[in-house]
Amino acid sequence: MNEAVHVQAPPVHPTFAEATRVWAKIGLLSFGGPAGQIALMHRELVEERRWISESRFLHALNFCMLLPGPEAQQLATYVGWLLHGSRGGIVAGTLFVLPGFFVILGLSSAYALFQETDWLTALFFGLKAAVLAIVIEAVIRVGRRSLKTRFAVIVAGLAFAALFFFDLPFPLVVLAAGVAGYVASHAQSAEGITMAAAKQALADQPSVIDSNFPDVVPSWGRAVRVCGVWAALWSAPFVIIGAILGFDNVYAAIGLFFSKMAVVTFGGAYAVLAYVAQQAVETYHWLKPGEMLDGLALAETTPGPLVLVLSFVGFMAAFRTPLGLDPLWAGMLGATLATWVTFIPCFLWIFLGAPYVETLRNNRALSGALAAISAAVTGVILNLALWFGLHVLFAEVSRYAFGPLSMPLPAWQTFQPAAFLLTLLAALLLFKLKRGIVTTLVVCAGAGWLISSF
Repeated sequence: MNEAVHVQAPPVHPTFAEATRVWAKIGLLSFGGPAGQIALMHRELVEERRWISESRFLHALNFCMLLPGPEAQQLATYVGWLLHGSRGGIVAGTLFVLPGFFVILGLSSAYALFQETDWLTALFFGLKAAVLAIVIEAVIRVGRRSLKTRFAVIVAGLAFAALFFFDLPFPLVVLAAGVAGYVASHAQSAEGITMAAAKQALADQPSVIDSNFPDVVPSWGRAVRVCGVWAALWSAPFVIIGAILGFDNVYAAIGLFFSKMAVVTFGGAYAVLAYVAQQAVETYHWLKPGEMLDGLALAETTPGPLVLVLSFVGFMAAFRTPLGLDPLWAGMLGATLATWVTFIPCFLWIFLGAPYVETLRNNRALSGALAAISAAVTGVILNLALWFGLHVLFAEVSRYAFGPLSMPLPAWQTFQPAAFLLTLLAALLLFKLKRGIVTTLVVCAGAGWLISSF
């Protein structure tokens, strides 16, 4: 009898120290991309500790998916903020990123120093094929979650066509999808949405953060303070760099470019990589063709958000243009700067918007915009999968342009059978044998090394 009463009672509100230990654990174990990271947080926060109810967790996740940047890191920040205010959000969001950042820093250093050696080239030959299979899996995973209506399928198809065949900017595509979802939501019946919300509320277990948890009342004064503090932190590197080195250098370019990415990276790392790769290779000449795939392979082996691949890009950009610094120290500075301007805005979005979103938990327009953006992201990731696939399977890829049409076109005679076989191996490990991402990467890297040795 006492046990039954205990199960029905909400748990004790965790202390700040207890929450910090849990956030550190999540940061160290957050492998597997956003799906694995969100699943890990769900198990730790909803199922095991009951720090947040199912409905509140999903509401926070829905908001984070509407934001630019990595939704899993922002979800951690959101829940940390609900539990312990701003300091809780800062600790949760920072610890989610910090372990992976240090790992990617070490891997980027090793890549920059040993890139020209044959053995590392052979390893990355296999890693690229594994990454292709991982991205295909992401298309399937996101599609199953997002494409549940005819409207969603149409949005995903149009998003893919706009990106692959017409090379339209993906921020424009995502924005158009959000507007379409917002408009379409007003033409839908509210009955289904209301019934689903009621069922979810009934399924909630008593939790620290549930329907009875007090909301933070938003105000203009608080919004101004939040914007001022985080805008100052966001711009601080530019002021320091400008005072020391001026603004016409690689560091200023890194800061400005990745600040722009922080504003438009809807859909997380997979959605932005094609654009970043194109700009880093063709416009800024920070990377060589194919190196973005290497960076993604490195990011896949680290805990934390996959968007840490941008830290790799910042490292390589500064490493190759050190401006009088030791190349390794320059690379670390470039990676740190790219990471700073990528993640500082994430805290701004959460701390600014979360109080308002907490008062909109049953808003139909928000739900409609979310569903349409999720569908568009499926099209974005499909475009990325094809772009990666062409560069993995073919040694040469050009661009065909005719009027408004602009699409990648491979040189068919440069098809690489070994890369195709390695991609099939990765797909077998992921889809049939249900091996994890790290196992798949290790096996394919070894297989790539063996193939290249003969």
